Amino acid sequence: MKKTYGVCVGMLAMGLAVLGAPVSRAQSRMAAGESAGGSETTSAASTSVAAAPAASSPVDLDRRIEALEAELSELKTEMAAKKDAETTVASEAAATPAVPAQDAKAPEKITVSSLLGPTSVSGFVDGYYQVNFNHPDQTLYPGAGYRAFDFRDKSINLNMAELILDKAPSAVSTTSRIGYHVALGYGDGMDVYGSFDPNGGTQFLLKEGYGSYLAPIGKGLQIDFGKFVTPMGAEVVESKDNWNYSRGLLFTWAIPFYHFGVRAKYTVNDKLSVTGFLVNGWNNVTDNNSGKTYGFTVGWTPTKQVSAYISYLAGPEQAPGTYTFNSNDVWRQTWDAVVAFNPTAKLSFLANFDYARGDRGSSDLTVPPIYWTGLAGYVKYALTDNDYVAGRYEYFLDHDGFAMTSSIPSNFLASIPASNFNSFGGLNKLHLNEFTLTYTHTFASYFLTRFEYRRDNSQFPIFALSNFTPGAKYQNTAEIGLIFLFDSRNTK
Repeated sequence: MKKTYGVCVGMLAMGLAVLGAPVSRAQSRMAAGESAGGSETTSAASTSVAAAPAASSPVDLDRRIEALEAELSELKTEMAAKKDAETTVASEAAATPAVPAQDAKAPEKITVSSLLGPTSVSGFVDGYYQVNFNHPDQTLYPGAGYRAFDFRDKSINLNMAELILDKAPSAVSTTSRIGYHVALGYGDGMDVYGSFDPNGGTQFLLKEGYGSYLAPIGKGLQIDFGKFVTPMGAEVVESKDNWNYSRGLLFTWAIPFYHFGVRAKYTVNDKLSVTGFLVNGWNNVTDNNSGKTYGFTVGWTPTKQVSAYISYLAGPEQAPGTYTFNSNDVWRQTWDAVVAFNPTAKLSFLANFDYARGDRGSSDLTVPPIYWTGLAGYVKYALTDNDYVAGRYEYFLDHDGFAMTSSIPSNFLASIPASNFNSFGGLNKLHLNEFTLTYTHTFASYFLTRFEYRRDNSQFPIFALSNFTPGAKYQNTAEIGLIFLFDSRNTK
């Protein structure tokens, strides 16, 4: 800016100097002629001046000088105005925070979760070591009796290793309404889980496998078809999701493990949900008769501290040939109720009640239906964010011995007086109760450890005791459980 201004002024100065030079020369000549006193000279000079261009006259020169000076003044004014405008723009630019140029978008980090998309991969490895203080002969008895999964004594055991593929359906698009859930398992727990199937547990590696569809009805009706775990009970198959390590009496004897068929769940609102079931029966992929089992589950959460679930299943569960009449006419009806109460962030309670009735142990219709019932109570207290203690007490009554008698070793049954058996060989009013105390420490979100003591009791000597026959009426065990977890959704 300053450089331009200086150039303009210089050029104007040069112009004035050039215009001023003829005037100086003319004045000099006129002065010289006057001093010589000759008219001739004066006349020549006058003729010469008159003959010169108009621009060279003093008056014209003065006018040209005034015009140039006016132009110079105007140019100075314009230059000053332009300078002020540029100064204002520079000031505004300085006052405005600089916005850095947008860099090219950095490539997104590739993770396991991003590669899998809506599908997640998770699972766990669950093992334990147990000591039975009755010290049973391991050549005759594997360890703790009447347990669902943790029954081996004085051995490092694999309870279950599980791999889960899951894609939950959603209402985002038509294709996203389709989902699936596949859970593959291996270990002692899976052997027991599949052992009740009429086909001999040929599907024991598949804990669950079903497809889902979220129908656009109301808030969404989710329909599942395939093999899925039972809705009943306060405990589940996976150790990591229970408060105690061992499974209780009700989980083992009062309710089924799984079903095969169709279920449909509708969430009415954030407090109420309803699920309906149409399945083959209890613990069977292939049906053992032509009848079907029906049922429902109602979930109710009236407050943040209280939740309750009530389930009902009814249908024929006995195979043809069990009775002299149509086995499809003999239905088993089962009720299950679970109530949870969390009064504080550290203290939690659970209660579970089961009742089953309807099967008959005899082809004689005059024989009343058999039944069993059970009650369980749980309490959990968090010591820290990574530590808690949990207690459980259960009472299970197998009124006609229908559920448990066939699992009691024959030499123990032989020691029990015959007056305790009914007409179809079941132990009358067989009951068990147990107390469990568990301490859990979480080393990390993917590593759980559990230390547990448990005592089981019965009115009959049905528990193994060293090499002696009959057995004992009690059983004391202690065990350590280790559970390693993984989930693709937690990868970074």
